[in-house]
Amino acid sequence: MSPLLLRQLWSVIDAAHSSHILSLDDQSLVNWVIEQLCYQSPLDNAELSQVNRYIQSKVSLIRDLAQNQ
Repeated sequence: MSPLLLRQLWSVIDAAHSSHILSLDDQSLVNWVIEQLCYQSPLDNAELSQVNRYIQSKVSLIRDLAQNQ
């Protein structure tokens, strides 16, 4: 995953309302973040796969960050 895409991903998460993040189940959270990224710039299939795996591996961290906001 490119550094730019990684920065965009965490920017999306940082800009989100914590209540929204906490209201989503894991798969919905992953899908929502991917949708937000795709609004910024289209992702090819390889990037979608990488982002999907990355977000799934960071769901607990994303929820922890949202709870601490």
